Amino acid sequence: MKSRQGHIDTEGFSARLRAKGIDLPGRKILITNFDGSLQSTDLTLPPNCGGLGRIHHFKRSMGPGFPKNPLPIDPATNALGLPASDEIQVQVFQNAICSWRCWYCFVDFSLLSANEKHSTLKSASELLDLYLREPLRPPIIDLSGGQPDLVPEWSLWFADEVNKRGLGDSIYLWSDDNLSNDYLWRYLNPADIKRLAGYKNYGRVGCFKGFDSESFSFNTQAHPDLFGSQFELMKRLVDAEFDVYGYATLTSSNDRDLESKMKTFLDRLQSEVHPLFPLRTIPLRIYEFTPTTRRMKEVHRKALEIQREAMEIWTLELSKRFSDELLNKRIFQHSIHK
Repeated sequence: MKSRQGHIDTEGFSARLRAKGIDLPGRKILITNFDGSLQSTDLTLPPNCGGLGRIHHFKRSMGPGFPKNPLPIDPATNALGLPASDEIQVQVFQNAICSWRCWYCFVDFSLLSANEKHSTLKSASELLDLYLREPLRPPIIDLSGGQPDLVPEWSLWFADEVNKRGLGDSIYLWSDDNLSNDYLWRYLNPADIKRLAGYKNYGRVGCFKGFDSESFSFNTQAHPDLFGSQFELMKRLVDAEFDVYGYATLTSSNDRDLESKMKTFLDRLQSEVHPLFPLRTIPLRIYEFTPTTRRMKEVHRKALEIQREAMEIWTLELSKRFSDELLNKRIFQHSIHK
């Protein structure tokens, strides 16, 4: 998995995981089975859909000292015409592969490596059938991971299946992306990408894993050079006219020149993605979960404290760069398309 330099070989590892994570002829994706996993001990509700799904509660509040998180609450409720809310329930499915190993990931690493003991191949149709049989069916479905964009066909197949069943007006589809690869463009043709981007009740979020190359590599175990690739990939998503948003994890092994680094990060979001993209990006608070406890050392506990200072700088910088009128808009109201 790792190169001679000690970093994850992202390109090679991604290719191997994709080969295990998708059945192209059968149009199936390798989906996580939560039963018996460490992750399942952190769930508010027991796994559903035969162990292949879970209900997640997205909350706007991330606690004192942290900004509000309107994702995916505001885009989803707006798309579906639902009342504004500070908390929503979402049906989550996770694919069972990811090419990075973020120390703070709430998923057991055993659920990210195509482990056949904790996963099974399922089609979008089969997953939708499982969802529709559940007594509790939130109108929002999150295709999570893992890294869903190692198998970008999944989002497309799911959106197509939702539309095929006439559910496109009643289900909002959301997908996560760690911005680790260009597989969306490598494995979907331009017509497929346009169709997915044009699905009216579909939004996606890409997560910047750090605020500079050093924090990025500390967080992901990937090569520092790939930090810059995240901006390139996000710009491609914006140019493809996806309703796309950003997360940023502001953990780092040190707080040297933190203010300068945070300003540079915001500069790059504005210059390399879109001038308004910081307003569509949420610094995501990192918590300690059961799977992360076993991985954490003193440097990681320090990183949890550094994120507080980084978020304070982020909030202050936004107030300097944007008017109150812009800052008070709902996140989906910041237009990033021509």
